[in-house]
Amino acid sequence: MVAGPVEKRVESMKHHIVLHLIGKTLIPFIMVFALYVQFHGDYGPGGGFQAGVIFGAGYVLYGLILGKEAALKVIQIRFVHFMAGVGVLLYAMVGVAGIFLGGEFLNYSVLLSDSVAGQHLGILLIELGVGITVASVMISLFFAFANYKHPDAPVVD
Repeated sequence: MVAGPVEKRVESMKHHIVLHLIGKTLIPFIMVFALYVQFHGDYGPGGGFQAGVIFGAGYVLYGLILGKEAALKVIQIRFVHFMAGVGVLLYAMVGVAGIFLGGEFLNYSVLLSDSVAGQHLGILLIELGVGITVASVMISLFFAFANYKHPDAPVVD
């Protein structure tokens, strides 16, 4: 089978020593920065969306440098899809918890006995749900554009 121009390009990236060195050096810092943005978002600029995009970009960089097979060894696509659902569910459950505790949907102040502490907890959980969902969708889009074939997908001739 003859590889097309995209396959040749991806294969040739494995031989770039500088790209590997810089990428492998930066990826851990990118991931840690994503966690910083995630958990510092309620005190300054940032939050779940920005952290999810940064985390997803770090994973996509890993996949571009080492290939999609190596990226799949780190995080399976089924787990990525599962986590996208978990993020949305976390967001929705925080909102519904506000209703069950006597407030409105996404009213964080009723989550704990101290309204300020409840607001901090609610914002933290909401932003965590957004971050998980955004990172999962970014990673899913990477595999979709990388022509990933799901093992359970029907074969189309």
